[in-house]
Amino acid sequence: MSVLTRNEAQTRAQLLDVHRYTVDLDLTTGEATFDSTTAIRFTARTAGDTFVEIKPETLRSLSLDGQPLDPERLDGNRYPLDRLTAGPHELTVDATMRYSRTGEGMHRFTDPADGETYVYTQLFMEDVQRVFAAFDQPDLKSVFDLTVTTPTGWTVLGNGVSTQATDGRWHIAPTPPISTYLVAVAAGPWHSVTTQHAGLPFGIHCRRSLAPHLDADADEILDITRACYDRYHEKFDEPYPFDSYDQAFVPEFNAGAMENPGLVTFRDEFIYRSAVTDTERQTRAMVVAHEMAHMWFGDLVTLTWWDDIWLNESFAEYMGYQTLTEATLPQALNSVRAGQTPYPDTWVEFGVSRKGWGYDADQRPSTHPVAPDPDAVPDTASALLNFDGISYAKGASALRQLVAWLGEKDFLAGINTHFSRHKFANATLADFIDNLATATDRDVHTWADAWLRTTGVDTLTAHVESSGHSWNLTVDRAGERPHRITVGTYDHSLDTHTGTDQLTLRDRFDIDIPQDGTPTTQPGHRPDLVVLNDHDLTYAKIRLDPDSWDTALTHLSGIPDPLTRALVWNTARDMVRDGELHPTVHLTAARTHLPYETDLALVQGVLGFAATQIADRYLPPQDRPTALATLTSLCRDLLRRTEGLTAKDWEQAPGTTTPGSPGPGLRLIAVRHFIDAATQPDAIQDWLREGTAPGGPELDAELRWRILTRLAVLGATDETAIAHELDKDPSATGQEGAARCRAALPTAEAKAAAWQAMFTDDTLSNYLFTATAQGFWHPGQSELLHPYVARYYPDAIALAARRGPAIAEAAGRHAFPAHAVDPDSIRLGEQALTDPALTPALRRKLTDQLDDLRRALAVRDAH
Repeated sequence: MSVLTRNEAQTRAQLLDVHRYTVDLDLTTGEATFDSTTAIRFTARTAGDTFVEIKPETLRSLSLDGQPLDPERLDGNRYPLDRLTAGPHELTVDATMRYSRTGEGMHRFTDPADGETYVYTQLFMEDVQRVFAAFDQPDLKSVFDLTVTTPTGWTVLGNGVSTQATDGRWHIAPTPPISTYLVAVAAGPWHSVTTQHAGLPFGIHCRRSLAPHLDADADEILDITRACYDRYHEKFDEPYPFDSYDQAFVPEFNAGAMENPGLVTFRDEFIYRSAVTDTERQTRAMVVAHEMAHMWFGDLVTLTWWDDIWLNESFAEYMGYQTLTEATLPQALNSVRAGQTPYPDTWVEFGVSRKGWGYDADQRPSTHPVAPDPDAVPDTASALLNFDGISYAKGASALRQLVAWLGEKDFLAGINTHFSRHKFANATLADFIDNLATATDRDVHTWADAWLRTTGVDTLTAHVESSGHSWNLTVDRAGERPHRITVGTYDHSLDTHTGTDQLTLRDRFDIDIPQDGTPTTQPGHRPDLVVLNDHDLTYAKIRLDPDSWDTALTHLSGIPDPLTRALVWNTARDMVRDGELHPTVHLTAARTHLPYETDLALVQGVLGFAATQIADRYLPPQDRPTALATLTSLCRDLLRRTEGLTAKDWEQAPGTTTPGSPGPGLRLIAVRHFIDAATQPDAIQDWLREGTAPGGPELDAELRWRILTRLAVLGATDETAIAHELDKDPSATGQEGAARCRAALPTAEAKAAAWQAMFTDDTLSNYLFTATAQGFWHPGQSELLHPYVARYYPDAIALAARRGPAIAEAAGRHAFPAHAVDPDSIRLGEQALTDPALTPALRRKLTDQLDDLRRALAVRDAH
């Protein structure tokens, strides 16, 4: 299949003006395929040649202006349209299309819980061609008018309000001009909760087997949706540009969510079947806010070419976190939280989880500018590689720094100019910067060159010296970007009630990092702790002065602001990754301070790094048992801290716990990590047998599968027990849990069967492939798994070529032998990178994974 090049897209955009797609989809023709008929009305500005894209199972017929065309001329995914005359045309295409099992195009899913079937589209980048014929590029916007035929009893959702004309025949209201990749259809026997807000219909939808779980959270989801909608209308001058707002939680979804106008699709893991923490609920709320931001930035105004994908994602990432922090629940609601901000400080979670994603990506060989040069994104295959921590987390961090430097008032004024000038059209980075420049006297263009056209992470290092009755701060900057930061200063103080040594805030002040190293002088004695970037408003690695670092290590849990603690924990994380801090020092700090931590995002983030990176990769195998023992001991402390929770505590609504109180969320985190770090099966076997952890919680499906997976890794369960658990939970999640457990069993037969399923059979859906891969590799099974390290590379290369980008990404992310931190594994991977059969998606994943292996090996060698 040919990928679209930027040059081809520019040529076609100069030739064509596309007016309307009339699409008829028939979903009643069988389980493998569906019928697709498309009529495209367009105008050729001049005479010329072009092509239309389609990836059919069978191309039955085509006609141009009523004259039949030869279907045999289809070349891969392109049908040539030769010698077009200037003027209006109508192209009709009739085809049979194949359903997907990999989340690309029209994905079809049959729910094992009740046998019901659902289909939905994911048309991003170039997958509209899997559903209907199209001039598939973002700057050929058009009106889309869809009709869908379904089995009896199904409901159809789309970009506009859908109405049922006859039984099984649905019409979706025509869209305003939108890009091809934003068209959306979701059909099936959905369970729906609907309401009205601001004069528009709002709805949330899921498959029927999840109905009780959606109903339990419906008020929360709709409250967040309304609050964000209202806050965006306070920020943006342009009103919401579509006729309805539906959110469908769909099965086996590859991304977190997709911003289809009027019909946002989410992975249905966001409909929680099992207990979750408030941080996880906050993450769901942030994704709601993120996708809603796209209605303006991405849908109303769309990138011209994929080099500007960061404009979509960085803006939505920044705006999602910021708006969720600001949004208040409507006063009109009969809610105890009406008028309150449900999640007042989302930036802690961003700092401890998302920002590290950006820092990691920016230090790999595959790094790229936030806004890459257009020549660096020559086609859609290369564009797909830029959906990473740079386009999301680094870009959002850059925008946060821009707002700090520019001021929010001017930033929003420029954004609103951008929307006004380009609504229902396309725009580029140059347009965006020009529009920001209209609102300020600052040199936005120079700022953009420094921040958006460069790669790498700056490092800001503090040097503090006493000077009589004052003290001096000098900041060394490794890097060239301008930074406006907040400096926080803290002193020791004695808590008179507990007799403990605490840290209290002395002062915060803003500085622009001088290029010449000029010190900043402050009155008073030298603070005990000086923290650069205290509000985490810039994107840079931070290094504290030696005295401040000693204070931080011994008093980290006593720093009063969780965002400051997040920044210090990130500093420790970066120092471990850079070989400057022994991994066991980080682990000891976690053991010392996490038992007193009050922010759940911090507990989860620090524990996650300690478990998956320090214990599993950065420490040599002989030190791993000690690290796991430290983690289980830490988790026991957290469990002791949360003893005595009542049933009412477990049922408490999210956001109603007292900030800083040890609640169910902290206990749930401790239980999960205790299970994952267990080296002796007895304790967790007792939990599974008794159906509860001592003192709670009762084991729900997620915790039962988690325990069974760990027992499988330890060789303390078998196929009989896995099958028994699957009988109790035959849901799609249960099927994934069973696949994960079976692949984790430490026997030659289990590993051979899992490998066959992943790399030979080609029948696993994207989610079952991922679950099997997650179960396969484990650091404690390295001897058994050793032969598969060499097999991985040729098998993954062949698999990616057969099954496409989605499975290639899953194979590179989840099926990679990440535990094999040794020179031989790196050598094998480097040889694989020379294979001409390597697809772009897998090449990028292998490049990143191998760099992470080198870093892990360097960390081991450094100590």
